[in-house]
Amino acid sequence: MSDLAEGAPPAGGAPQDLLDRVLTVMNTVGSLWIFVLMVMIDTDAFSRTLFTHPIHGVNELVEMSIVGIVFMQLGDATRRGRLTRSDGFYGLMQRKAPKFGHVLGATFDLLGVLFLAIVLYGAVPEMIDAYERNYFVGEEGLFTVVEWPIKAVIVLGCTVTLLQFLKFAVRHIVPLVRGAR
Repeated sequence: MSDLAEGAPPAGGAPQDLLDRVLTVMNTVGSLWIFVLMVMIDTDAFSRTLFTHPIHGVNELVEMSIVGIVFMQLGDATRRGRLTRSDGFYGLMQRKAPKFGHVLGATFDLLGVLFLAIVLYGAVPEMIDAYERNYFVGEEGLFTVVEWPIKAVIVLGCTVTLLQFLKFAVRHIVPLVRGAR
């Protein structure tokens, strides 16, 4: 069975190693972010219960953090083969008809590239607009936080995930071009 079928990260050169390191760092930051979020939510719950006073901004930060965490960890989940999908037929085709397995793999990965390119097409202008117009969430005078950093995380997450899908697509296309059985 190939490394791709088992979900192991593929070996590669310097650009691929850099992408792997970026994905690992982003995944780690996302995990730490989850821990901080849990502490924040627990502290808010205790404050509401013990002092009958919520901590302002926790709801807004949780709302934004969930989106940020997903995009921080999306690329690493893709790299490790942990996206939700049915691999039964795909795995069978990789074993029984490797050429068709590569066609299926390349198709899936190129559709991932296309989907993320579409998301980026909409996300980049939103990020720029949020930065230029200084959009924020929250209630003025109580708690506000600017939106553009979370929009930047979305753009970064989509970009590295797109690159990961492209990396996988190339690993399926090369054997096809070289004439795999």
